[in-house]
Amino acid sequence: MKIDFREAKSIITKSNIPSIDYVINPYTGCQHGCIYCYAEFMIRFTNHKGDKWGQFLDIKQFDFNKIKPQKYNGKRLLLSSVTDPYIPLELKYENTRKILEKLVGTTAHISILTKSKFVVRDIDIFKKFDNLEVGISISTLDAEFAKIIERGASRPEERLEALKEIHENGIKTYTFISPLFPKITNYKAIMKKTKDYTDSYMFENLNFRPHNIPRIFKIIKEKYPKLLPIYENFRKDHSQWDMIESEIDAFCKNLNLEYKIEFHHGGFSKS
Repeated sequence: MKIDFREAKSIITKSNIPSIDYVINPYTGCQHGCIYCYAEFMIRFTNHKGDKWGQFLDIKQFDFNKIKPQKYNGKRLLLSSVTDPYIPLELKYENTRKILEKLVGTTAHISILTKSKFVVRDIDIFKKFDNLEVGISISTLDAEFAKIIERGASRPEERLEALKEIHENGIKTYTFISPLFPKITNYKAIMKKTKDYTDSYMFENLNFRPHNIPRIFKIIKEKYPKLLPIYENFRKDHSQWDMIESEIDAFCKNLNLEYKIEFHHGGFSKS
């Protein structure tokens, strides 16, 4: 892992994600190295040309005292959008914790999303907010498959244990079933496993991008060769997702669950 320190002009920036006003990315890059990650586009904007996503990390240097919690009252903040706020090196550099400490007192809705078991470290700070939720992103309960597609992330079972601990501490939780791999992700099994300690669910589809397509299809060819034609269809025909979306919608409504489906085809847009 190539580690560098870089001054950041800002640490809380305006968002292009629908329903989110600001995003907080304590680091540039990520240690998890997920094969499907769409955040790889950040290489072009961060002087990392020639580097591989998942193999570098910039520790943002910022005067955290500049953060004014009242500025974000009534807004929606997401931590994080193009990195994971609880990568292993967060335990050493604590950028995420420092940011949260300075945000105490805001009435903003803060949503934390991670694939890491280390999120439980900050339960003490989470309790200081009136409008904060913690989400765990998970695509599969299969530890072997997870290790292939998310080599640096916590094991699925570890993530769910973290979610349970957070919920038991009175903090609102959500399970983000993402990315949904057709014929592989068993969202019903994940929901059955988490229903007792999840307040709501979110769903996101597998987002095919030029940079991640070769990696995704390599894994499908090696692990699930019979699914190759299906994945080719999903890649070419985005309407294939509509059937899955309808199925999820019906399933959640039948169980009277709180949920949100965030399927998109080619990226986020305010429209």
